Amino acid sequence: MIAAVKALPHEILDKIDYREWSLRTLEGAARFRELKAKSLPCVAIEGKLVFESNIPQEEELIAAVEEASKETAS
Repeated sequence: MIAAVKALPHEILDKIDYREWSLRTLEGAARFRELKAKSLPCVAIEGKLVFESNIPQEEELIAAVEEASKETAS
C-alpha cells in the first residue's frame, strides 16, 4: 500500500505527509484500532479510513487526496 502512495505524482506528494505504521509495534496496533480498521492493507486520509482490503488505483487515490484537501480547506 505504501508503494501506491509513494508512486503518486510529485505534485500530489508535495501536498501531503504520509506515514506507515506496522502492526508489530504498539503505536501501529493502537492506530489500527483507532481507525477501526478490520483488515490490511488500509489507507486513512485526515484520520478517516478511506481504503481497506484493497490497493486503490492511482486515479482513485489522487481523487481521495483531492477530496480530503477540499474538505480541509472549507
